Amino acid sequence: QVRLVESGGGLVQAGGSLRLSCEGSGRTFSSNAMGWFRQAPGKERSFVAATSGSGSGSSTYYLDSVKGRFTISRDNAKNTLYLQMNSLKPEDTAVYYCAASRWGSAISATKDYIYWGQGTQVTVSS
Repeated sequence: QVRLVESGGGLVQAGGSLRLSCEGSGRTFSSNAMGWFRQAPGKERSFVAATSGSGSGSSTYYLDSVKGRFTISRDNAKNTLYLQMNSLKPEDTAVYYCAASRWGSAISATKDYIYWGQGTQVTVSS
């Protein structure tokens, strides 16, 4: 069974940091682009960041509002994706999901991601 499992969420004060992890199992995701998405209460799931898979260059892509604050990375030897989140703001509060794309190049479209984790809650207090 193919699975992606997020961890590292929690409660943090504004200006603080969290590091999210997403561990894959059931297949190797090294050649797939991987992404992070988030969903706040009453809102649609939206793109946060993506990184390319091996064989598709070395690219990252970020939502404008998180550029300079969030960093996406991966450790293919561990089949794990990370999201380092610094200078967190209350508007970052959401359930964060990791996902694997059908393509190798980094993309933002939700429809192109075919494997999804169950999410981890991030709450930023003011």
